[in-house]
Amino acid sequence: MRILLVSDTHGNQTALLQAHEAAGRCDAVIHLGDGEQDTQVLEAVDDQIQLFQVAGNCDLGSTTPRELLCEFGTARLLLCHGDRYGVKSGLSRLIERGHAAAVDVVLYGHTHLAQSVEQEGLLLVNPGTLAAPVPFKSYAILEITETGSTATIHPLL
Repeated sequence: MRILLVSDTHGNQTALLQAHEAAGRCDAVIHLGDGEQDTQVLEAVDDQIQLFQVAGNCDLGSTTPRELLCEFGTARLLLCHGDRYGVKSGLSRLIERGHAAAVDVVLYGHTHLAQSVEQEGLLLVNPGTLAAPVPFKSYAILEITETGSTATIHPLL
């Protein structure tokens, strides 16, 4: 299974469409908050899209959940924006939540810094941001197979 991960689009629908095109064929798209309304453009270009999303701290008035637990193939995932777990100060609270939820992969945003690391038995992935101004706009691809999960960060060129 191949999943496009995006976060923190903050209204940059053009960059979101570029990332969707650059990613190629994916089985699903996950948006990790701060740009909840931006996903409507993906639904407009692909009515078959399997879209999952959580609200971020800038998605004011949203009725979208702040956190989701999902299963894709052999992997159990926690989706969140990350602000409620203090990810700008470190990942320890996010790791605690991942263990409490008994997941394999934790997906988060908020920091605008792309990262894919394995810590304490969890794959932690932040796809970065597609919004300006940052020196490095990015998205990620999560691949889930029977042998495990891997994520790669891709710059938006």
